[in-house]
Parts: sequence; structure tokens; C-alpha cells
Amino acid sequence: MLKAVWLQQNRGELVAIAEQKQTVGSLEWFYREAEPTQADPAKLPVVCLHGLVSQSYGWRQVLPAIADAGFRAIASDWIGAGFSSQPERREFAYTPEAFVSALEAWRAELGIERLHLVVQGYLGAVGLLWAAQHPDRVERIALFNTPFYAGASVPWKIRQLGLPLAGEMLCQDPLTVDRVLEGGGGYRVEDADLDVYRRPYLSSSAAGRALLATVRQLDQARVSTEIASALAQWSQPILVGWGDRDPWLTWVEAEAAAAKLPSAEFVRFEETGHYPQEDWPEKLCQALLLFLRRADLR
Repeated sequence: MLKAVWLQQNRGELVAIAEQKQTVGSLEWFYREAEPTQADPAKLPVVCLHGLVSQSYGWRQVLPAIADAGFRAIASDWIGAGFSSQPERREFAYTPEAFVSALEAWRAELGIERLHLVVQGYLGAVGLLWAAQHPDRVERIALFNTPFYAGASVPWKIRQLGLPLAGEMLCQDPLTVDRVLEGGGGYRVEDADLDVYRRPYLSSSAAGRALLATVRQLDQARVSTEIASALAQWSQPILVGWGDRDPWLTWVEAEAAAAKLPSAEFVRFEETGHYPQEDWPEKLCQALLLFLRRADLR
């Protein structure tokens, strides 16, 4: 396991975020982790999963806040994304089922028996699919701008990444990351942060091929339907947080879908886009920490 440490500001204090790698079978997972200064064994770890075309770096301002509240905070790069392995399709299928299987193997390797799950975006939906298949592993779910209801569609901005010929070119263009991240909410991402998001695409063409395969295998209609069916039976608490400037998944539809779930609450983030952890992390952290701190927390 490789470990590097960098520091992130949280409420005026520097919080250490470890960058780690864990090999599981033939795949190498890259993840970021923040440990609480005073660990409480009663508080389960919080695992954050990113969407397209993001990576665990997107949670850089959320991890310290979670750790400051006494939780172990972990954010991984999905296989094919960020600094995790980017295998060819003959080695990894990039289907929702392949991601679910890989995530479960990574969880087991880390020895995390039970956790709180935080997901965002279209690839984050695969995390919900994993939760649906492993409900005994999940205590609470917080989902942010993630297609969790039947009928949720994939926008043109994402679908075009999977087109023949055009998709191959777009997925090899590092500036595609800028266009999607900023197009999801209309907010400018700082150049220093974009440099981190672009880096995998600048170092190898494998990152672009992995993104292309992921988009082509999303199967969003089926996945969203399965997630909606599972969450309708879910008894544990669910937080649905939504940036109301998301041009792809509207807060109106999300609020209506959340109202149908037996254990969900809905929080609207005003003037926030598809990537709330990037656009306005303070709002996301406030809602998430209130959700995690409830007296009935286990």
C-alpha cells in the first residue's frame, strides 16, 4: 500500500488527507482518506463515491469536515477513473455489474464491515446499485444529484462521450473534463483543480478509453429502475441533496421521487449545480453532517 499525505483547510485548521493505493486482485484502487483526531468506534466509516467525469479529488473539501465530526472519511477513484487502474475492456467490462463486484472486493480488502455511503452523479449511481445488493453493509445513504429514480435520463453532454468516432476523440481530449465539470452547473473550476482532474488524461490514453467504455456501458434506464425498486423497500435513513442548478437532473423530479421513499428526506441546495461537492461544498457538508450526527446514529 502506497501512502502520501497532503493537507486541506477545514474551519481554519489543516487536516491531513492521505492518498493511498490498494491492490485488489489485478486492480489497483486509489483513494483519499481523512482520519478523525479523536476516533469514536461507534461511528461507522463514511465512503464517498464520485460521478462522471470526476474523481475522489472532488471530495477534498468534504473529507476533512467528515473527519472533524469524528468519522473515518474515505473517497475512492472508481476503476477507470482518476488514479485507479484503467484496464482495457478485455480485462474489465466497465458494466454496472463489473463496478459493483470490484467495489465489493475493495470494501472487503479494506476490512470495512459496515459503512455510511455517500454518492454523487451518474457513476455514483453504481454505488447505489451496490448498496441495493449489499444492504447489510450500509447503515445510511446520502445521495447528491444522483439518478436514483426510474426515468432519469443521461444528458447529451454525457451521451456524446460514447458516440462512435466522436466519443473516441472527446474522451482523449483533456479539456472535455473542463467542459463537463463546468457545464454541470455553470461555475468555473479553478485552474489548479482542473490540473488534477486532467492529469490522468495527459499521462496516458488509457484514461480516455476507460471513460469511453464507462459511458457506453452505463445502462442508465435499467440501473435507475433497479435502484428505485430497491430504495422503495429501504428502511434505513436516506438523505437526498440536490443542487437546483443541475441542468441534467432537475430538483423538482428528485424531490417528487424522494417523497415516495419511506425513509428519505430532501434538501435543496440553491444556486448549486450537478457537482455540489465542487460547486458549493459548504452546503453539502452542512446537510451531510446534520444527517450523520443524528441521535439514532449507529
